Amino acid sequence: MAISRRRSVPVLVGNVAIGGDAPVVVQSMTNTDTADVASTVAQTADLARAGSELVRITVNTREAARAVAEIRARLDDQGIGVPLIGDFHYNGHILLVDYPDCARALAKYRINPGNVGPGRTRDANYETMIKVALDHDRPVRIGVNWGSLDQQLLAQLMDENARKPEPQEADAVLEDAIVASGLRSIERARELGLGSDRIVLSAKVSRVPTLLSVYRRLATATDVALHLGLTEAGMGSRGIAASSAALGILLAQGIGDTIRVSLTPEPDGDRTLEVRVCQQILQALGLRSFTPAVTACPGCGRTTSTVFQELAQEIEAHIEARMVAWKARYPGVESMSVAVMGCVVNGPGESRHSDIGISLPGTGEEPKAPVYVDGAQVVVLKGPTLARDFLAMLEDYVERRYGGGPAGGPAPLRPSGTGAFNLG
Repeated sequence: MAISRRRSVPVLVGNVAIGGDAPVVVQSMTNTDTADVASTVAQTADLARAGSELVRITVNTREAARAVAEIRARLDDQGIGVPLIGDFHYNGHILLVDYPDCARALAKYRINPGNVGPGRTRDANYETMIKVALDHDRPVRIGVNWGSLDQQLLAQLMDENARKPEPQEADAVLEDAIVASGLRSIERARELGLGSDRIVLSAKVSRVPTLLSVYRRLATATDVALHLGLTEAGMGSRGIAASSAALGILLAQGIGDTIRVSLTPEPDGDRTLEVRVCQQILQALGLRSFTPAVTACPGCGRTTSTVFQELAQEIEAHIEARMVAWKARYPGVESMSVAVMGCVVNGPGESRHSDIGISLPGTGEEPKAPVYVDGAQVVVLKGPTLARDFLAMLEDYVERRYGGGPAGGPAPLRPSGTGAFNLG
């Protein structure tokens, strides 16, 4: 059953649509010093090529602000049109005004209403940033983080709570403050002339249950587009698991228009991992397809052979290597499903459910591997050329299914001299 998404007001960020009928958008953020133009351009390009449809960069100093236009120009020279989002804290009202080239080069501004200035200056600084967005016709992401929440608002709500006959727990008041800050900031932006079609809202925390509660409340309280993500999700499997749990639940409930998985990379690690995790979450939910899905047997006592593991790995590598050429030539190939199974228990069934699948023999089974195409068994492979033969069938299937080739499934197969079955 398809997921019914919450209807939000669409926002255009450069050439990328967020909300409305648009698919959920994947975004990431550089961790380079933005003043280092070459490094920031290189990492932005890597993220864009990996599939980040929006890339956020830190704009925290005058040097960084001066570099933004050059970063935009160099990316354009490389044919990389990914929209850039400026991440502003504390001094954004100064940098956006003093560096109009920066304001023009950015496709969106990210503002945290909790740290745009202390005390009485907060409202004025926030208004300045909204005015710059209006002057340059740019959308704004209003980003409320519980780690940098408006302390004046939080103190006010804590005081009000303390006077209640039955006060709430402090965490509940904190959640109220996050929601109130986001909604008040939206309302003030609207009063200043920024329409809902120029507003994206995020409210990030690092605890999954709190995130779920906050976004469910926001989804019913406002129709602006929502950006999802745990803040400081963590490293490796922990960060992936926490982000997948939080984002998966909200997206399955139809909440969320754009997402980021904020992973802490290993030293000198691959920043693009967070992009791939976003894609895998969306693909697992059936919301978007990015690359053919390979269903592979996990292995058990029936599968002592490593053949199915090696074949699954070989097929994954083959698909990854071929995707750039496939996507250019075969529209829709990213939705293809492939199965590589390890024994007779689930192998034939899973293979039938995939577009193309192979069921390898388990321990004690006859050494043959039936191949299924579009739900029907078409051939049995065996022998030393099995992997090569299946990859040839995969290429043939892609050509026929997505390339407008002749109907009727793969070409007939004939036995080779080695006892395997090869494409004819």
